[in-house]
Amino acid sequence: MATLQVPAYVPAPSEDAEQLHHAFEGWGTNEQLIIDILAHRKAAQRNLIRKTYHEAYGKDLLRSLDEELSSDFERAVVLFTLDPAERDAYLANQSTKRFTSSNWVIMEIACTRSSHELFNVRKAYQALYQKSLEEDVAHHTKGDYRKLLVPLVSAFRYEGEEVNMSLAKAEAKILRDKISDKEYSDEEVIRIVTTRSRAQLNATLDHYNTAFGNFFNKDLKADGDDEFLKLLRAAVKCLTVPEKYFEKVLRQAINKVGTDEWALTRVVTTRAEVDMVRIKEEYQRKNSATLEKAIARDTSGDYEKMLLALIGAGDI
Repeated sequence: MATLQVPAYVPAPSEDAEQLHHAFEGWGTNEQLIIDILAHRKAAQRNLIRKTYHEAYGKDLLRSLDEELSSDFERAVVLFTLDPAERDAYLANQSTKRFTSSNWVIMEIACTRSSHELFNVRKAYQALYQKSLEEDVAHHTKGDYRKLLVPLVSAFRYEGEEVNMSLAKAEAKILRDKISDKEYSDEEVIRIVTTRSRAQLNATLDHYNTAFGNFFNKDLKADGDDEFLKLLRAAVKCLTVPEKYFEKVLRQAINKVGTDEWALTRVVTTRAEVDMVRIKEEYQRKNSATLEKAIARDTSGDYEKMLLALIGAGDI
């Protein structure tokens, strides 16, 4: 369920490439033209525009965007223009570096992409950085974080809807026993969270709730200051109700003192073509205000225009 608004008539990639080239020429950059084109093209179309632009002008479109734009607007445009697998590989790589490290972004990518999408991220990562995502995550994490994150980024889950209820009941009991004993990073907990299909995991957690009278994620709040537990809860949320996870990330990014533009840009650019409709609905349900109005209130200029175009904003 995406909100990306693609016009009824979509120009040929050569026409878009030519228009973008014109947008960069002269004394000033035509930012609105860049938004009108790139914010309204699907991933496959953007890839063709990049290819055509390079063939016509001998330069990577991303480099031109980097040279002509700046600040948060540049980041939003460049991130969205990237192929989704390349984008995720870049975000994951940034998350393994010392000054931009983030276990949360690694978890987010691993748990909210389909098996095939995550496989393509791993392929893109190797092509871009000449090493594997798994080895970088293993190298830059330790302890319980490594135990959770390495199998998460390595996973290739079954994507179907078939569920084994006997297994769900058995694994709900395993989870209950381990959580009761505060063995949050036990290999059985990690195995269930990192390998089971979303349908199977949902069945397990539904039975957990029914059989033991409490939600699994609520039981994981026993120690509210435990950072690993927060990450584990977020992983389960991403796997089962990703729109609730992303709504919270957006709410925290917008409502904090000084907008967290990096988190805001990451979520909008990565979810615009996926589940932004559900995220917007969840945001309005949770905040009694639209995401469009929240973004318009906290951002400005071309950056605001780009974000609003990506979330499919109409009149606000």
